[in-house]
Amino acid sequence: MSGNSVFVLARVVQVGLIDDNGLEGALVLKSEEGKTFTMRAFSGEVALHMSRFMKGDRSSLPSVYNMVEQIAELLGMHLNKIEVYSKGSALRADLHFQSKNGETVLGGYRASDAIAMALLYDASIMVEESLLQYSDNLVEP
Repeated sequence: MSGNSVFVLARVVQVGLIDDNGLEGALVLKSEEGKTFTMRAFSGEVALHMSRFMKGDRSSLPSVYNMVEQIAELLGMHLNKIEVYSKGSALRADLHFQSKNGETVLGGYRASDAIAMALLYDASIMVEESLLQYSDNLVEP
């Protein structure tokens, strides 16, 4: 990610499904300053995992998340934070892992998967400030 971007801490305040078939997910991120960003057009399955993780349910992890967890554990690393940003017309995220040897950054992953992992591991979610805007119609859960 570009070194010129400014990131702010945000949290997921809403997550759900857009369609009756459960194929498309959506979420709302909210910064401490009250700005929001709505994200959609990602897998309904990922949205369901996010919802479970937000409720503290860590059972039956999807295989890819379980694989990342096992690799990180073997290497003595933990997910410290993610940074969500726009890249062209897509949303991407960098995953920042911390270990005793320093920080390792994996870049350019789908934002929805990175947010799900951040929720699973209680990592900070940082959002590119330019994506956030003030919204009066957000219903706080």
